[in-house]
Amino acid sequence: MTKEKPDLLHQEVTSSDFEKELVLYNDEINTFDYVIEALVEICELEPLQAEQITLIVHYKGKSGVKSGSLTELKPPYIALIDRGLTVSIE
Repeated sequence: MTKEKPDLLHQEVTSSDFEKELVLYNDEINTFDYVIEALVEICELEPLQAEQITLIVHYKGKSGVKSGSLTELKPPYIALIDRGLTVSIE
């Protein structure tokens, strides 16, 4: 008796199955310390990692903060928006 392999080509794939990225954008309102604190508290980043992301955002205009599914990224997205930060899920 042989086992059949699942038909991977015909399985339904939804857009929410793909990995997304939470992206933070630069603004002229929030201080470095405020943004770092928000990233540490909400995204559970180490302070050094949050500081590095904040510097990248300052100089390049944006930076990825966290990767995951849409379901995983929605709570930190909403929390960062509530803190007045400019973020998106891409």
